[in-house]
Amino acid sequence: MKKTTLILITICFGIFISCNSKDSNSKTNYNSQEKFEFQNGDVIFQTSQSRQSKAIQLATNSKYSHVGIIYNNSNKLYVFEAVQPVKITPLESWINRGKNKHYVVKRLINSNDVLDSKTISKMKQAGEKYLNKNYDIYFEWTDDKIYCSELVWKIYKEAANIEIGELEKLSDFDLTNNIVREILKERYGNNIPMDEVVISPESIYNSDLLETIYEN
Repeated sequence: MKKTTLILITICFGIFISCNSKDSNSKTNYNSQEKFEFQNGDVIFQTSQSRQSKAIQLATNSKYSHVGIIYNNSNKLYVFEAVQPVKITPLESWINRGKNKHYVVKRLINSNDVLDSKTISKMKQAGEKYLNKNYDIYFEWTDDKIYCSELVWKIYKEAANIEIGELEKLSDFDLTNNIVREILKERYGNNIPMDEVVISPESIYNSDLLETIYEN
C-alpha cells in the first residue's frame, strides 16, 4: 500500500513539474521576436558603425547613436532615416548595418489613439520634403540638411504636434573627450556653435512619451 502511494505521489509530482516547465517556456517566448509586430511610427535605435558614432555616444552619454522611423509599405517594413542621403531603407538592411545587429524599438505610449492612418499619412508627407537631402554633419537646426534624430523629431512635431525628447544646446553635451574634440575641430575649427539647438538620439530614447516594445 505504501509503495503504491509513493508511486502515485511521484507521478503527480512529475506532472506538476512538466506543467510548470511548459508555463515557464511560454512566458519566455511571449516577448520573442516571433510574437513582436512592428507598427507604423515605431522609433528604432541602433549603434551606428560610422566614424562619428563613438563621438556621439561619448558626448551624449548614450549607447545608441542612430535612430529612424518604421513604416509598413505594402506589407514590407522600412526605416525612414537620415544618413547620406536621407532615404527609406529596408528594415533588414538597416538592422544588419548596426553594431552586432542590435536594436531597440520604442513606441508612443498612446499610439493606438494618436497614430491612426491619417496621422501616419501626415508623417510620411512631412518626411517627403527631407527625402534625398544631405546628411547634416554640422547638426544645424535648419531644413537644408538634416541628421537622424532631427528627422524623427521634426516629423513627429510637424505631423502630430508631438515633441519626442527635449531640445538641447551643443553646450549641454560632454565635449571633453579627445574623440569628441577631434570631430568638433575638424568640422568647426575654433568656432564651435555652442548655442546651436540640437536633438540627440539619447534625448528621444529617454522621452517619457515612449515605451520600449522590443529589444533583441
